[in-house]
Amino acid sequence: MTLTIDGVYKQFGKFPALTSVSLEARDGEFLSLLGPSGSGKTTLLRVLAGLDKPDHGCVYLDGVDFLALSARERRVGLVFQQYALFRHMTVAKNIAFGLEVRPRRSRPSAAAIKQRVEELLALTQIEGLGGRYPAQLSGGQRQRVAVARALAVEPQLLLLDEPFGALDAKVRKELRDELRLIHDATGVTTILVTHDQEEAMALADRVVLMNQGRIEQIGTPAELDTAPATPFVFTFLGEVNRLPCEVHAAVARFEGFAAPVITPADPVDGRGEALFRPDDTRLDAGPHAEGLPVRILEIRGRGSVRQIECQALSGHRLTAEVAEAPAAQFEVGQRVRLTARRVVLSAPGGAKPTPTPTPVAAPPLAQIAS
Repeated sequence: MTLTIDGVYKQFGKFPALTSVSLEARDGEFLSLLGPSGSGKTTLLRVLAGLDKPDHGCVYLDGVDFLALSARERRVGLVFQQYALFRHMTVAKNIAFGLEVRPRRSRPSAAAIKQRVEELLALTQIEGLGGRYPAQLSGGQRQRVAVARALAVEPQLLLLDEPFGALDAKVRKELRDELRLIHDATGVTTILVTHDQEEAMALADRVVLMNQGRIEQIGTPAELDTAPATPFVFTFLGEVNRLPCEVHAAVARFEGFAAPVITPADPVDGRGEALFRPDDTRLDAGPHAEGLPVRILEIRGRGSVRQIECQALSGHRLTAEVAEAPAAQFEVGQRVRLTARRVVLSAPGGAKPTPTPTPVAAPPLAQIAS
């Protein structure tokens, strides 16, 4: 089922939490809403769940006006960070709750409910725990119960609000991998809210990166990584180095080297600030090496990659990620040359200025009602 969000606006007091948000979630897609605190991602999820009503805009699910339906009528599965399980009910009863409270005419038989619970216990890998109570479970097990309960009602849409935030790193990664398998097995359209870049990029078919109530970019994880639409997208998705540069004909020029500008697509010539990732940074200790002269301050890390922190004569500190074998040629205090493979510009002189958005006032209630 295709979910279409068109021009959704939501304001709390004088604060616009969502400003003309439009996107489409395809049938069976796993979509991540990613962004910093206050970006509007949870507000958008609450609008979809029926917990908040937008001031303006439309939401359709396969052509049906979603906003005209009550939260119960929307058949949405919800999973929260804090599980929200009923402590006085067993695991099986928690999972079955949404089915057992249905009106009699649409309620499955007791046998059908029991079978559905057993299927979900197996799907979420908590077989044999149906008779336990939430207090007898680990955090990871409780979140599995929450996911099973959300799926029990066979939702049209599965919404997850920071579901792994209360778990430790190891359990969080295990559940993250399992959630993708569960999604693939059920095929239900899923929307995940998270501020964790790694989580969003690992799970989602597409990522919706939000900032200050607006969508900065929608794309696959690979698209956001290789073709960031704005400097914000680039900086939010990973560590960056910053270095002044001169821009000419979409090429950033530094002392001793030059690099192509990938964002914006048509930069203005002049001075600017270049952003580039440590894994796009190259160090060379050869006698004929070209690049920016730097001195190595620190070498850290283990495994297949080393992080080498350097300092330029200007005082700028820069980090390069180097594979273990090549990193063996470098040592602290050594003077080497640094180059970058590609850069993003983030300064008024090196990029076309972005027009300041005109504040959008919430429409009158009478207009919304009509």
